[in-house]
Amino acid sequence: MIGRWLPFRTQTGAEPGALTLYCLPHAGGGASAYRVWQRKLPGVAVQPVQPPGRENRHREPAYERMAPLVCDLADVLLADVALGPVGRPYAVYGHSLGALVTFELLREIRRRGAPEPVHLFVSGCVAPHHPFDDGPPVGRMTRPEMVELLRSLGGTPDWLLSDPSVLEMIIPTMRADFSVKETYQYYYELPLDIPITALPSTADPRAGQGQVARWKEQTTQEFALHTFVGGHFAVFEQAALTHKYISEALRQWV
Repeated sequence: MIGRWLPFRTQTGAEPGALTLYCLPHAGGGASAYRVWQRKLPGVAVQPVQPPGRENRHREPAYERMAPLVCDLADVLLADVALGPVGRPYAVYGHSLGALVTFELLREIRRRGAPEPVHLFVSGCVAPHHPFDDGPPVGRMTRPEMVELLRSLGGTPDWLLSDPSVLEMIIPTMRADFSVKETYQYYYELPLDIPITALPSTADPRAGQGQVARWKEQTTQEFALHTFVGGHFAVFEQAALTHKYISEALRQWV
């Protein structure tokens, strides 16, 4: 089961004992979005997370609700953490929908009394308690409307959006992923006792800088905000800068 969720776990190339950074993808995205990050952060073993419904798991149905996704993901992550040395630190990164899933994942881990990460990184996502309006529900969009949405966000090459066979594969997963977000309900719990670094962008149509800054209210520990010039996928387009901020935040652990 771990191998399906963490398809590149044996290919990190990181030194033994390295801090593990679990990375969750955006809606419709997969583990490959983070694979190029491997071996780019000294002392950090990047572990891209692969939810069902995409890439090597495209035949599996994608989750449509937050609770079962978080429950199963917590099982996998904690099982992988238990395979390493006792007390080995780990951190978690989530982009867009992945940030929201990561937040609920960490609350689930806390409820279980299990080892918590040393840091949370989020990008492309408003704070979970902040009201957000992403426009018309994606589940009700026609295929051309979904294509236009993906084009407006960037991050998906035009040649993919113009290929009917590719669209046939990715649109069901997109609908399911957006259903996770659109049906999500935030319930108050105490803030996390984990430092948070938020990485907003100046021209992100789905996550304004002020909305992202409110992640500060979800931690009792240090909070850092680093703004990128660009759109929704700026953290990937400017990966070297993203890696710099991650390395600085994790310096004491690696």
